[in-house]
Amino acid sequence: MRGKRQVRGIARELLDTIIEASRSSHPHEFAALLRATDGVIDELLLVPGTTSNETSARLLLDNMPLDLSVVGSVHSHPVHDLRYSDEDLDMFGAKGVYNIIVVYPYRRHDWVCYDPQGERITLPVIGPEES
Repeated sequence: MRGKRQVRGIARELLDTIIEASRSSHPHEFAALLRATDGVIDELLLVPGTTSNETSARLLLDNMPLDLSVVGSVHSHPVHDLRYSDEDLDMFGAKGVYNIIVVYPYRRHDWVCYDPQGERITLPVIGPEES
C-alpha cells in the first residue's frame, strides 16, 4: 500500500542508493523526496527543477501535484555535520514526517532521521546485510 504515513523502517537497498547519490553529487548537496510501500521507505522521488550547490539544495515543490506516497525528504551535507539548519527545518515541514540528512564521507552510518520539528527519529534499516 503506497502512501502509508507511519513507517517501520528504510530499505537497506534504498539507503545504499541514497549514500551513493550523495557521494556522486559531492561537493554539491543531493536532495529528493522519500516514498514508502507497506510501511517501508523504499523509493526516491527526484523532483524536476531541483537545484543544489555546495551549501544548499532546493526542491521545487510549489508546482508538484499532491503525492500521498511521499513520507519525507532526504538531502546530503557535504561536510560531516548531522545538525540541521533553519532552512533544513523549513524543508522538513514541507513534505512528510521522515527527513534524512546524509553527511560526508557518506558511509552507512553517516545519516540521521528527523521529524518536522527537528527531533531525531529512530529509523531501522530493513533488509539483508551485504557481505
